[in-house]
Amino acid sequence: MSNKKKIRIGMVGYQFMGKAHSHAYRDLPFYFDNPLQPELKAISGRNETAVKEAMENMGWESYETDWRKLIARDDIDVIDIVTPNHTHAEIAIAAAEAGKHIITEKPLALTVEEAERMVDAVERNKVKHMVCHNYRFVPAVQYIKQLITEGRLGHIYHYRANYLQDFIMDPNFPLAWRLKKEISGSGALGDIGAHSIDLARFLVGEFQEVSAMMETFIKERPIGGDTAGGLSAAASTEAQEMGEVTVDDAVAFLARMENGIFGVFEATRFAGGNRNKNKLEINGEKGSVRWDMENMNKLEVYLADDEAGLQGFRVINCTEEVHPYAGAYWPAGHIIGYEHTFINLMDAFFRGLAADQQAYPDFIDGLQNQKVLDAIERSATEKRWISL
Repeated sequence: MSNKKKIRIGMVGYQFMGKAHSHAYRDLPFYFDNPLQPELKAISGRNETAVKEAMENMGWESYETDWRKLIARDDIDVIDIVTPNHTHAEIAIAAAEAGKHIITEKPLALTVEEAERMVDAVERNKVKHMVCHNYRFVPAVQYIKQLITEGRLGHIYHYRANYLQDFIMDPNFPLAWRLKKEISGSGALGDIGAHSIDLARFLVGEFQEVSAMMETFIKERPIGGDTAGGLSAAASTEAQEMGEVTVDDAVAFLARMENGIFGVFEATRFAGGNRNKNKLEINGEKGSVRWDMENMNKLEVYLADDEAGLQGFRVINCTEEVHPYAGAYWPAGHIIGYEHTFINLMDAFFRGLAADQQAYPDFIDGLQNQKVLDAIERSATEKRWISL
């Protein structure tokens, strides 16, 4: 029997991200010698049949049908928010007021104003907080950060990012919540572009100004249909009323960043054949790196001081024990996957709680990301550069 201190989790929501987070809580003690042991106390959702099934399938002890009752429970230390974006602020603020630590899915909020209120609530109530930008916790991404910090790439000139998906290209894909601005805040921008923004801030620094364009290719979609699971959905076979799509399908923007870094970004859910092509490339005076989430263990590295004839990108499998997190898993070359990014993130969060220190990315990171998202939308609308 483990004598580690228990950290009791209450999760609001239970679908795509709920499964990813639940898996991470259950597997964390298997891989990491973390001072805290997650205890899956309770899960919350409005549909009692569905939330009870999720509780049983994902290993939770109990369930609630009202998130307010979950937050009020005195056997919960951490509230984990994996619900649609428009609910994040209300739940997080209530959790902070109740003295609970908080982890929430991205983007932090719908608006900058909401994000500011969330930051105020966690700071005022002195609770720890984290935004689940799990791609920061890929070993190869952490290794990129290490190379940059050590000066191996020298002064950075370019940051280039593309996040390409294709799951809503079918015009019969129904009007799911991700396509409604009042629920999601934005489309490809906030859903996947937010990840690219956070990775850029983590790796090379803050945004100074942006110039953007956005497009909605399919203006109307069928109302209804099965939209319950993850990124998949199916329209009803019956004739249906159509509803307006109120978010972007694609966004592209230029950015001037700290230290004169020239940024080029694209996010779209209309790039046929790309399931989750989260790519980045960084070019510096001494070298370059390339990374792609669909091949997440591999990192391409070019170093300018290699001898003539041997110059070019080399491919590194970031599973050696010298690579971040790799020592917690399998022998070199035995690759890890998407789910392990959440385990790595949870390890950082709980180590912060155990040491009474703030882990990152936190709500302040989420607020900074929200400001960039807002500037991009304003730039696309006003057709001009927007300063941050």
